Amino acid sequence: MIPVTKPFLPPKEDYDKFLYGIWKRQWLTNMGPLASELELEIKDFLKVKHLLFVTNGTVALQMAIKALGLKGDIITTPFSFIATTSAIVWEGCNPIFVDIDRENLNIDPYKIEAAITENTTAILATHVYGNPCNVEEIQKIADKHNLKVIYDAAHAFGVKVNGKSVFDYGDISICSLHATKLYHSGEGGLIFTKDPDLLKKLAYIRNFGFDGPEAFAELGINGKNSEFHAAMGLANLPYVPEIIEKRRLLTERYNEKLKNFKGVRPLWHTGGTNNYAYYPIVLESEELLVEVQETLKKKEIFVRRYFYPSLATTVPYLPNTPLKITDDVAKRVLCLPLYFDLDLLEVDLICRLMLRVQNN
Repeated sequence: MIPVTKPFLPPKEDYDKFLYGIWKRQWLTNMGPLASELELEIKDFLKVKHLLFVTNGTVALQMAIKALGLKGDIITTPFSFIATTSAIVWEGCNPIFVDIDRENLNIDPYKIEAAITENTTAILATHVYGNPCNVEEIQKIADKHNLKVIYDAAHAFGVKVNGKSVFDYGDISICSLHATKLYHSGEGGLIFTKDPDLLKKLAYIRNFGFDGPEAFAELGINGKNSEFHAAMGLANLPYVPEIIEKRRLLTERYNEKLKNFKGVRPLWHTGGTNNYAYYPIVLESEELLVEVQETLKKKEIFVRRYFYPSLATTVPYLPNTPLKITDDVAKRVLCLPLYFDLDLLEVDLICRLMLRVQNN
């Protein structure tokens, strides 16, 4: 069987050495020494000033909206994971969907201004598949209309834009450390901001709002993570360059073998690096996609229609908002298997089967 993804696991002894300390200290959660160490190690790895290690990427989004005090309408993308939209609704705000760019699949910044009203307070954009948004144009619009900017950078660990971390853009950026991501802590998330005062507020929010044992500074939640998850993050971090390099080789193999296939890859940000988090391809038609998916499934090869369907037309607690490009792309996009343990010969097999479907 070839799954669409598989978690990277470090050598067990790498993880075990952290477990020994956990058992010795009996400090399991509440920002223990490993969680604090992980924050420092990731800051150094990414070359960023501030971050917090939190429960997951979804909680990070909710914390971001809460910390910025957002109300009313938040402009966002319909081409993302459900958490991007549900976090907005969960925090009592209204998601306003703007169509995506057909070539890069990110929110189209040139359509954002038309959606801005007196009720708009922020833009929440996703770096889809780790491909950076047009951060310069989005910030220009935000500055013009006095809006906050949050980036859902769940897929973008290690990505740089114009020589600096993708997490340095916007008021707040979040990242997912879920097991399916190229770098993970089993379950987990990160939240980034350049503003030290905002970071302090987020730190209060993460820990129920506590300001000492008997005082509260903010309305908070339990956004902390455990020492076991921090241990996994610490054990995995040294392998990130090797993981990205292997995924690059697999991606190049797909590109080579599928050069005559009727599908296109998203256009990457010209100033952005690629972490090879996913291998998305937009097929010529939905009919071809379904046939490819079914053919591969018969061989126990599993792909994913990611993201399908459009959030603007299928979320039950929101009005139906058809958007031409998103609706079209969502029907035709497929993510192929991509993970560290995937073999080049397995990539060749997948590509042969896809070309056979197309040519027959």
